[in-house]
Amino acid sequence: MKKIGILFGQENTFPQAFVERVNEKKEKEILAEFVKINKVVQGEPSDYAVIIDRISQDVPFYRGYLKNAAISGTAVINNPFWWSADEKFFNNALATKLSVPVPKTVLLPSHQHPPDTNEKSFRNLDYPLDWDGIFEYIRFPAFFKPFAGGGWKNVYKLENKIDFFKAYHETGTLVMMLQEAIDFQEYFRCYCIDRKDVRIMRYDPKVPHHERYVRNPFPIEAKLLKNIEDNVITLNNALGYDFNTVEFAIRDGIPYAIDFCNPAPDADVNSVGQENFEWVVEAAAKMAIRRAKIQKPEQNNLTWGDFVSRFVKGTNITSKSKIL
Repeated sequence: MKKIGILFGQENTFPQAFVERVNEKKEKEILAEFVKINKVVQGEPSDYAVIIDRISQDVPFYRGYLKNAAISGTAVINNPFWWSADEKFFNNALATKLSVPVPKTVLLPSHQHPPDTNEKSFRNLDYPLDWDGIFEYIRFPAFFKPFAGGGWKNVYKLENKIDFFKAYHETGTLVMMLQEAIDFQEYFRCYCIDRKDVRIMRYDPKVPHHERYVRNPFPIEAKLLKNIEDNVITLNNALGYDFNTVEFAIRDGIPYAIDFCNPAPDADVNSVGQENFEWVVEAAAKMAIRRAKIQKPEQNNLTWGDFVSRFVKGTNITSKSKIL
């Protein structure tokens, strides 16, 4: 019997529906359940062929458990090794190499020294920074956000330099990035499952969270739809994420990728709506079953994206190659 597990925290709709959906399919020798963790011994395999990870970004103990499980053959979705190394500023830099439009973005040092450092720790930093050059490049209005954050935490919308320096003083030891604000005509959030199944959803980031997924949306123009779908797959193939969302702001017909590092994206029926919820439960269940069928114990069953596989081979990221 191969077991599919889901590791989660405060969610109350998706994990339950996922387990029920997998088991409803009655695949021979495959069973889904909530992950159970007790004694974690180094190098010992877990009981699971596949684990869907929804919470380890917030619980370091779980991240350690998943890495230990992965080295003995569990197919962990998403890859805990890559997810530990990934962050939003790198993703933007990667997008520029993939010819996926992204807002202009710069990385900034934390306003306060990190713990156990002082001014001598920053002797390589050419300070003061070229603030005028940075502001000229980004222009206002702009967004100011953590380079590795999520969930809209510590995100500021800035109208001018005064706003910037006020916000900068509030960010403490957070490493931040300043990003061009895209004045968009349309906005989309897209699920991507198994780097091939895409669900494009109209989304309004300006309204309360539970109202952001637009109900009864009007049709999307075919050319734009294809452009968005291609970019979603390109980004997730490069990153190797099997369960992710990508957000696009549409300005003058061009989709700008705004946020595409969401490896534990919102999948609650009360926010995404019934139709989107049904789609993601079904797509995730099918992916987990496919992965369980091909999983081989004691082998590497993780997904590594184009960026890593091509880098290891010494191949340019913009060239064509098969994903490992």
